[in-house]
Amino acid sequence: MALSFSEKFYLNFIKDNRWKYLTTGLQNTIIIALFAVLIGVAIGFLIAMVRTTHDKSPKPRWWLSLLNVFAKLYLTIIRGTPALIQLMIIYYVVFASVDINKTLVASVAFGLNSGAYVAEIFRSGIMSIDRGQMEAGRSLGLNYNATMWLIIMPQAIKNILPALGNEFIVLLKETSISGYIAIQDLTKGGDIIRSRTYEALLPLVAVALIYLVMVIGLEKLVGLLERRLAKSDYR
Repeated sequence: MALSFSEKFYLNFIKDNRWKYLTTGLQNTIIIALFAVLIGVAIGFLIAMVRTTHDKSPKPRWWLSLLNVFAKLYLTIIRGTPALIQLMIIYYVVFASVDINKTLVASVAFGLNSGAYVAEIFRSGIMSIDRGQMEAGRSLGLNYNATMWLIIMPQAIKNILPALGNEFIVLLKETSISGYIAIQDLTKGGDIIRSRTYEALLPLVAVALIYLVMVIGLEKLVGLLERRLAKSDYR
């Protein structure tokens, strides 16, 4: 006998407190995404600084050229391989002999992956700033680092904010593969419910809706930041 919608809802979410699979998964997804964003931004910024400093130097020093080679190698490997493979290599190979929290492993893996894309976003933003801005800063007596922090980076961040927001959204959705290393993320939580009730529609739709709400929230946040930064142009 076919179940009614209310009976299916009760079976999937209410019975045996199965809704907790989704809330626990959501909590893990947010933790992984949050730490991955922080790691990705830190790596991306450092890689971008190495590459732009190297490209803008008429005669880069040997150590800068060496760092640039490593940065290019990192970008090539990370962008040329699937995030799932990177996650599994880091968990099953790099940390195979270490008893480590899986959420931390996933955060590191997704942070390393995101760092490659964030690096190119930062680099494109820095390179888009007119060379005269750097010359103006140096003419005011600022050194290279101060010019970058006070003049170049504020303008670059304003330019790259939409791309950076998109990368964060992609990263959030990418965490849905965390279940491959047995983490109960949001997607895995929905899948556990499906395996218990043999009902796929409601748990998977619920997972999709939760992701959708989070993405819309991120888009609103990025849009708000863009408008605030745009207002500063008219002051």
